[in-house]
Order: sequence, then C-alpha cells, then structure tokens
Amino acid sequence: MASDEEAFYLSDEEVEEVVRRFEGCELSPDEFKHRPHLTVALNYLRRLPFEQALACMRRSILGFIAHHAIPPEVYHETLTVFWVRRVRSFIERNASDRPFFELANELARECGDHRVVYEYFSKGLLDSEGARADWVEPDLKPLDF
Repeated sequence: MASDEEAFYLSDEEVEEVVRRFEGCELSPDEFKHRPHLTVALNYLRRLPFEQALACMRRSILGFIAHHAIPPEVYHETLTVFWVRRVRSFIERNASDRPFFELANELARECGDHRVVYEYFSKGLLDSEGARADWVEPDLKPLDF
C-alpha cells in the first residue's frame, strides 16, 4: 500500500492483505490509521448486512486493541458507528462492478479526512464517556447520509 497520505491500492490482493493483517493483529497500531479503518469497514459492508458488518467491525477493533495491550477505553462506539454508516452510504452511492481496490481508493479520497466527524459532533460530546460506550446522536447537525 502507498503511504497513508496517498492511500492508493494497486490491486484487490493488496486491499485484502490490509484486512487480513488487521484481523490477524499483524498491523501495528501505528499502521492502523483512519484509512485502513475505512478499508476494513468497506470490506465488511461489501460482504455482510449492515448490522453484521458493524458487529464484525466492533469485534475486530476490540480484538486488535486487546492484542496490542491498548487500554480498552480507546475504543469509541460513536465513532465506529458513524464511520460504518458513512462507508455504507458510500457503497450505496457507488455500487458497481469495479474492482475492490478502486472502490477503496475512491472511499479514501471521499472520506479520508477523519475530522469531518466534527461537522456532526462537538468535541465535548465525542470526548464523553457516553459517546465512547454507546452510540449517541450528533449534536451539531443530523446525519445526512
């Protein structure tokens, strides 16, 4: 894979390798930034209904956190749900027979800025224990996807 700034995959195999390495906890926490999160969510949502994909994403992130001895408080339910919903919206708007790597690259271009969440949620709300533990509705504007 190219650098995180570029996040361009050259083949489906390369994308699948990121997913495999994440699920196998072979990626380091430094490698598992925003764009690989998007790639994994895209992979799950292409194969599974939304609720199952969300559960798989949650379970995989929690397993990754535990494997790398990261404090479990790092997990953030509201962010996880937000981004899985955002990726689902991307898929709904971009359904095609294109190769997986092309979709992953387009997703990275469209959703690569992790700060977009602050258009919907205040920092105070996102930093709250409630938002970390459970889904909370946005306080700045409703989801438009």
